[in-house]
Formats: sequence, C-alpha cells, structure tokens
Amino acid sequence: MPSAQGIHSGRQEHPKASQARSIMRGLMGSTDTGVQAAAAITSDGLVIASVLQPGVDADRFAAMSASLLALAEREIAEIRRGKLRQLLIEGTEGAVLLVRCGEDAVLAVSTNPGALLGKVFLEARRTGLKLAELLEG
Repeated sequence: MPSAQGIHSGRQEHPKASQARSIMRGLMGSTDTGVQAAAAITSDGLVIASVLQPGVDADRFAAMSASLLALAEREIAEIRRGKLRQLLIEGTEGAVLLVRCGEDAVLAVSTNPGALLGKVFLEARRTGLKLAELLEG
C-alpha cells in the first residue's frame, strides 16, 4: 500500500501538499489505470507531495525524475520536436511516466505491469492539468 510522504529531509511540507496528494489519490483510484504510486515534484527535483510504495525514497525519486526530465527536454529541443509533454520509461515490472504540470512541476506515476498505458497517459495528463491549476493558482 502506498504511503503519503509528508516532511522530506527535515524540510517543511509544501503548502499545497495535502491537496496535491488528494488529486494524485484520485488518479490512483481511477478504475483500471494500474497506477500504483505518484509524486508531484518541481522541475528542479524538490518533492511537492507523494504517495509512493514503502521503501521508496521520495527525495531521491524526485531528483532522478527531474534529471530524466531535463535530459529529455534537451533531447527534444536538439531534434526540434517542440516542448516535451511526457516521458515514458518501461521496465519488466511496470512503467514510470513523467508528465508536465505547468511550467515548474512534474507528475511522476508508476504503474503495475498490466497497466493499460493509453488510459494511464490520458488520466495522468488530466491529473497533471489539475495539479498545474492547484500549484499555479
């Protein structure tokens, strides 16, 4: 069962963390998405809020996600493909999807192996828009 992550490395919780977790739990509770965990992070790798599997370090996960996102953004710019919308990483035990949430935030979701990725993409984008409204509002 995923657990809510509150205070990270002695830092205070983000002011909108509780609302962000609620939005992410909505994604995880959506029927048939197969989303097991989610985190909202800043583009520079700080945790806004997370609902992750036990044993996953939210700060490290956020930093790695931000690094991957930065590299993917440079790649997409290099080959002139516009602005990055999402990044998918597939493993043998599921996938991780990174979706932009406005200018300075990213939604990272992990799925189970049988997840329907098309549905995950759709629901993650919707959730990203909700998070962007929350964080930018």
